[in-house]
Amino acid sequence: MKILAIESSCDETAAAVSENGRTILSDIIASQVEEHKQYGGVVPEIASRRHCENITRVVDDALKSANCTLSDIDAFAVTYAPGLIGALLVGTSFAKGLALSTGKPLIPVHHIAGHIAANYIAHAELEPPYLCLVVSGGHTQICEVLSYTKFRIIGKTRDDAAGEAFDKCARVLGYPYPGGIHIDRAAQKGDPNKYKLPIPKVTGSEYDFSFSGLKTAVINLAHNAEQKGEVLDGDSLAASFQKTAAEMLTEKTISAAKELGYKTIAMAGGVSANSGVRSLLEKECGKRGFRLYMPPLSLCGDNGAMIACQAYYDYLDGKRADESLNALATLSLEDI
Repeated sequence: MKILAIESSCDETAAAVSENGRTILSDIIASQVEEHKQYGGVVPEIASRRHCENITRVVDDALKSANCTLSDIDAFAVTYAPGLIGALLVGTSFAKGLALSTGKPLIPVHHIAGHIAANYIAHAELEPPYLCLVVSGGHTQICEVLSYTKFRIIGKTRDDAAGEAFDKCARVLGYPYPGGIHIDRAAQKGDPNKYKLPIPKVTGSEYDFSFSGLKTAVINLAHNAEQKGEVLDGDSLAASFQKTAAEMLTEKTISAAKELGYKTIAMAGGVSANSGVRSLLEKECGKRGFRLYMPPLSLCGDNGAMIACQAYYDYLDGKRADESLNALATLSLEDI
């Protein structure tokens, strides 16, 4: 079964063709990073306009790269939630047009479920149930993957997502958007123990996260040094921040796995590309004999391949949409 999937939830216009879910025949991405970099973050209106300009070419390239035509495609899939509403609407409208014009099924896919599915592409042996840590610019949560299409969230951020904290701390340290990769690089040169940073706790919610206090502590350290005319060790502050964030994410994930009885853990989302988070989680899982699955760096960010993969399992589960499908800016994994 061949599925053509479209992803446009933020600032990447992406399309991919998959065969039976886990075999990716093409994966095309048009990134807007360089344009948004000058604004220090994604500008929703610009993102939507660029999706309109790029989507036809990206879909055509995905079909050509897979050596397919529209007649070879058995179903179409699209990210319909969550994300920037204008950006989502571009992809959703285009996919509905393809489905209506060809008379073929349309599969609505949740963006976070897609990130989780990126692991299936890289790891043929991975099957639910397992525990997954989802960390990205807009989401940070620990969820039980009960089946390919059913999820239960057991912990989530109460304020900033991990990726958002990385970007904002990078900005105060003078790095351009997107900041996560610059924090990671700087951390390799710094002393992770030089700055003592707080680890916020969420009272009464053992597995919930709070990154606002950690982010504010980094910003205050940087501003105080500037106001006093002191030289800030930016590399060490980046290393200290990355170490603290990795400890927060790893500690709660391991604790949840132990309590719930999971010995298989996965990680997904843009921040899963961070070397500090990857290495610490790998180390702690290794100590306990847990199996850890992480997507390759090429599948950590937004892409069409992960949507095409998840769409296959959604299709098998009977999920379909018609011309009434609308985009949603927010939607919990548990509500799909």
